[in-house]
This record gives sequence, structure tokens and C-alpha cells, in this order.
Amino acid sequence: MNILFVHQNMPGQFGHLAAHLARNPENHVVFLTKADKPPPAGVRRLRYRTKRGAGNETHHYIRGFENAVLHGQAVAEACIAMARGGFAPDLVVAHPGWGEALYIKDALPNAKLVSYCEFFYRANGADVGYGETTAPDVEVAARVRTKNAALILTLEACDRGLCPTEWQRSVHPREWQNKIDVVFDGIDAERVRPDPAAAFRLANGTVLRRGKPVVTYVARNLEPYRGFPNFVRAIPSILDQVPDAQVVIVGGNDVSYGARPADGRTWRAVMEEEVNFDQDRVHFTGLLPYAEYLKLLQVSAAHVYLTVPFVLSWSMMEALAAGCVVIGSRTPPVEEMIRHGENGLLADFRSPHDIAARTVDGLRRGADLEDMRRQARATIVGRYDLSTSLPAQVDFLRQVTGRTLSGGAASGHVPAHRSAAE
Repeated sequence: MNILFVHQNMPGQFGHLAAHLARNPENHVVFLTKADKPPPAGVRRLRYRTKRGAGNETHHYIRGFENAVLHGQAVAEACIAMARGGFAPDLVVAHPGWGEALYIKDALPNAKLVSYCEFFYRANGADVGYGETTAPDVEVAARVRTKNAALILTLEACDRGLCPTEWQRSVHPREWQNKIDVVFDGIDAERVRPDPAAAFRLANGTVLRRGKPVVTYVARNLEPYRGFPNFVRAIPSILDQVPDAQVVIVGGNDVSYGARPADGRTWRAVMEEEVNFDQDRVHFTGLLPYAEYLKLLQVSAAHVYLTVPFVLSWSMMEALAAGCVVIGSRTPPVEEMIRHGENGLLADFRSPHDIAARTVDGLRRGADLEDMRRQARATIVGRYDLSTSLPAQVDFLRQVTGRTLSGGAASGHVPAHRSAAE
């Protein structure tokens, strides 16, 4: 079968699945992307380019939609060129978030299209205005509604949708939810696992090991969507109550979601000015190579993961797989995975005091939480491991296409180019 994956930043959510399908010699797997990096094993990479960006005169509600149209146009043209060159996809799996999937069914009418339905924006009940006491005004609501234009057009056009979690499906329009199946991307629990002998070396030469009061926090970028400000506000209390604690913060200084500070600084700079903490005990690593990130999870005594109601991060699922004591935010995407007191601890996203209290509780209870660590890992191994997710994804694609797509064994590590992110 000819299979095409489309994601501007290859491999995105499709790395394991694309490599798995490529192991079947009867499958020809191509990845169409803007990214200039190696494709998953056995997969051929093709790149596309947009002709321009949204115009300065475009109404600000629809600049995002114009960019989506430009991406969709470029992908459609690439698909037509592929078909003329001899590669006519039978199946296309695409992320619609940047508009890439908009015109695939028009360019390839005989191909089955699966849209990766990661999120659908709402002015109420999800990320927008979370924690604010007043409802968003009409300007915000109108902008958010328009932001969904490319997503809803793709959802109407696709044959089926695929979504990683139940909550993420639930934010899509109710009348379309029966078109979307829930199958998580898959965590490589053979690689992401506890290691009592793990050690993580800080830039100052200090070596952190399991059993020490190490607090960890990971995000692709340090920003409010992932609770970075409230975590920093919790740090002084954590350090005061646990005098030998070390805090390690992983993440870049850009913004993946939401807005930048109004004055143009980074959120790290803003929070370092606002909050006074012991610089010798709080360590910012930037982004880490994946192997180093895993070592950090393996030495963590309390891993803090916070998010507004939004897309769930891989890093939280990997922390569970590594047997971390996860202090998660009491928000819907996290509550789907963590049961307070069983496989993790939950704190109020909006309360630095509660975040600090739960983190200190995790540090002080230490060895008494071994059962919680085992339950955390069991959550992943039992339902979200690649050995479960990959067969479920392949079976889903079989149902969509009516054809067998099986690849090799349900395994495979994260590509070497991946850094610790989400």
C-alpha cells in the first residue's frame, strides 16, 4: 500500500507509526513535510514550501486561516506532483493544525484521509481564559471561532479522525465526535523506564541520583500554558521546606502556546524578576538530548507537570512510564491519566501554595511512594505503551482502508534527533 504522512515538523505524532508501517515491504511510506531532518527508518521524505505568508492587510481574524490555505495549497500541489510521478497514495494520515490537510481529498480523491484531531479551540471550557473570572469578550470569541475554520473543513472532508485522548476528542463539536476514534500515540515503555542506577550531571558538575530530593519540571518552552509562572512562584516554599532539594527546569525560552510577555521578554526573565529564589539550587538546562532527559526523569523525586485545559504533553506520559511521582495539575487532560493518591498527586493549577504543598509531600514521603511509582508505570504499560497503541492504530487504519497494513514488531525508539520536549 502507498501511505503518505503529512506534518510540517516531521515526524510529529507519527514517528512510531510511520516506521512500523515501513517495515512491511508491501508498504511504500512517504513523509511530506517542511522539516529538514531525517525521516523515520524506512520512510522516504519529500518537502514542500509555501509561496508566501498571510498578507499584512488580511483581517486579523483570518490571518491564521490564510496561512492554512497557503499550506493546504502547497501540500495539494505536492500531492498532485507525487501522483504524476508514480506515487499515488492509498492512505494519507495528516495533522490539520497548519492547514496541510485542507485540500488533500481534492488533490487525491481516491485516497482515504485520516485527520489527526489533536484539538479544537473553544472560547469557554478549555485553554482560552482559563483561570480568569470573566468570560472572554466577543472579540476573543470571534477570533477563536475563526481559528477553527481549517480544522472543521478538514474534519468534514476526512474519512476518519484520530485523537490521542478522550478529553481532547470531547472539545470537538459533538455532532462530529462519532467520526473520531481515540488511540494514544504510544510511549516506548521499554526505553522509558525506571533505572535506580541513573545519574544526571548538572552544568556545575553536581551529580543527581535517585533517592535525593530532586524536583523536575519539563516543557517544550517555559510559558503560562504549561504553568511555568505558578511553578516558579512555588519554588521558594519548596526550597524552604526541604533544605537539600534541588530543582531542575527543562525547556526553551520561546513560546509554543499562548502569548509572549507584553514587554517582549521571555517568561523566564519575567519570573526571575518577580520571584526571589536560591540560584544555586534551581537549575535551568534549556532543551536536553533525549537520553539526558530520560536520566533526569529517572532521578526525579517529584516531577511537576502543569497545563491549562489543552493538549496533553508526551513528557507527562513519559514521566509516568519512568515511574516518577508526578504532581499534576487538576485539569481535565491530566485528570484523565492521574488518579490522585494512586498513580500520582494532583494540585490546583492556579495555586502556587498547593503546588508547593503537593511537591513537598512527594519529597518527604520518598520511599513510602514506591507503590505510587509502580502504579504510575503500570498506567502506561497497561494502556498507553507502544505494544498496545501501535496495534490499535494499525487496526484503526485497517478499518479505514479495508486493507491489511501490518508492519514489524510493535517497537522502536524515539528518533535520535528528538530533544526533550512535549
